[in-house]
Amino acid sequence: MKEEIGILGGGSWGTALAISLAKKGYSVDMWLRDKKKCENIIKTRENVNYLPGVVIPENVGITDDLLEATTNKSVIVLAVPSHGVRSILDTIKENINKDQVLVNVAKGIENDTLDTVSQIAKEIVPDAKYAVLSGPSHAEEVARDMPTTIVVASEKKEVAEYVQDIFMTPKFRVYTNPDVIGVELGGSLKNVIALGAGISDGLGYGDNTKAALMNRGIHEISRLGIKMGANIRTFGGLSGIGDLIVTCTSMHSRNRRAGIKIGQGMSMNEAINDIGMVVEGIKTTKSAYMLSKKYKVKMPITEEIFGVLYENKDVKQSVINLMLRDKTHEMEDLSYNIDECW
Repeated sequence: MKEEIGILGGGSWGTALAISLAKKGYSVDMWLRDKKKCENIIKTRENVNYLPGVVIPENVGITDDLLEATTNKSVIVLAVPSHGVRSILDTIKENINKDQVLVNVAKGIENDTLDTVSQIAKEIVPDAKYAVLSGPSHAEEVARDMPTTIVVASEKKEVAEYVQDIFMTPKFRVYTNPDVIGVELGGSLKNVIALGAGISDGLGYGDNTKAALMNRGIHEISRLGIKMGANIRTFGGLSGIGDLIVTCTSMHSRNRRAGIKIGQGMSMNEAINDIGMVVEGIKTTKSAYMLSKKYKVKMPITEEIFGVLYENKDVKQSVINLMLRDKTHEMEDLSYNIDECW
């Protein structure tokens, strides 16, 4: 296969995708910032920090040189945390040409600008072909060839279908979608709700509570998404309710695990340190809260989680606040139309 692929980021997801693509026969270079970690992976063929016990194929090159990982590559995968994407793109922008495809797999929204990764990419490398890959996909399972379905979104159909062909395997099914902003928002904002689901677990609440958080959470995500130009149907798909389910219910989810620790009494920083890896939902909660104010969208769950994380609100009081909100119709955004014929 002539395509060569560069993966920027050697965390669990970047490593899992590198393994999947290498098993398919592609030549892959994976970039890590830390030289010592690179040397250790080269020596052991294992990323012990993120995917212990999973062998990394020999056709995955490991490097700490960004230019090596991006030069002459058909596809460049952005697998760094979302808050690091801008600096990475600034560094490599002169090395990206119009024939390469940027595939973002990070899930987050920049705090300072409230930009999604596609918006950052358009600003820094406006001529690049861009796609976002998202959906219910724990790296721990993908790396071990457990059947997984995911979605790729791009403004250009041919780009989405190209990425679909690159990534699809008998164990990794890829769908296409034209709704870039919807897929990005679904993948990012579900982490906020997963923090809430974890907090609920940490408080000792049950399935009823989690179901309520998930259901009302997708309503919040959809409301904001529509205001930002997304297609509501995207939030019923893999990057919406699909990713929300897996992130709110699995112990693979760092966001849920961090939420559990906060529900049990840890501070936000204590929970992050205890997890020992990036918890995207922490920063995304701040961005989501600010976006709700910018677009004047009701997001009560997000608002309470923001209060717990950034304003030291009591978590039990936040639950009471949610339960005792003003009475409303379940389909509150449509209630005026419904009431006319009810």
